[in-house]
Amino acid sequence: MMYRLFIQRTIFLLVIPGLLLCSVACGNHARGLDAAVPIPSQKVSASGEQNIYNNSFGLTDGEVQQLLTEHNRVRSAVGVGPVIWSPDLAAYSQEWADYLADNQCHIKHRPAEGRWQGLYGENLFTGTAGFYDVGDGVRAWESEKQFFKGGAVTLANVQQVGHYTQLVWRGTTQIGCGKAECGGRIILVCNYAPAGNVVDEAPY
Repeated sequence: MMYRLFIQRTIFLLVIPGLLLCSVACGNHARGLDAAVPIPSQKVSASGEQNIYNNSFGLTDGEVQQLLTEHNRVRSAVGVGPVIWSPDLAAYSQEWADYLADNQCHIKHRPAEGRWQGLYGENLFTGTAGFYDVGDGVRAWESEKQFFKGGAVTLANVQQVGHYTQLVWRGTTQIGCGKAECGGRIILVCNYAPAGNVVDEAPY
C-alpha cells in the first residue's frame, strides 16, 4: 500500500508538471499581452481592511492567503514587488477550473479566441487530491527557476521557464486563482494581470 501511494505521488510530482502544464506562451499568450486589462481594485471594508477573500469560490480563506504568500515569496527573492488578490480574477480562474473539471479533467489553457478566450496570464497545476495543495502548485511553477538564465523571454525558452517567469513578472500586479476537483485530482488555475511572458522582454 505504501509503495503504491509513493508511486502515485511521484508520478504527479515528476510527470504532471512537465507534461500537462503547458507554458502560458504556448497557449493564449503567444502573441504577448503587454497592457493591463482593467480590473476593479480590491474591495476595502469600512474599517479600511482589504477583503482579499471576496468571491474566492473554490478556495478557502487559508488557501487564498497561502497563494498570496507563496507568490510574493517567489517574487521577493528576485526583488520584484508583491501582487495583490483580485476577486474578479479569482472568479475568472474559478470559471475555467470548473470547466476543466466538467470536461474529463483535460488540462489545457484557455483558447486564443471564442467564448472561453484567455485575457490574462495563466498558470495551471494538477496533482493528487490529499497529497498536493495549492502551495505545491506555486512551488511546481517556481521549480522552473533552475532553467532560467536571465534575460528576455523568447519563443525558445518560454516552454521551459514560462510558469516561473509569469510568477516573477515585474509588470504583474494582481492575481486570482480558482480550484476544482476531478477524478481524485485538484486542478489549480491562476490568472495574472497585466499578463507576463511578453516575447523579447525580461521578467525583471
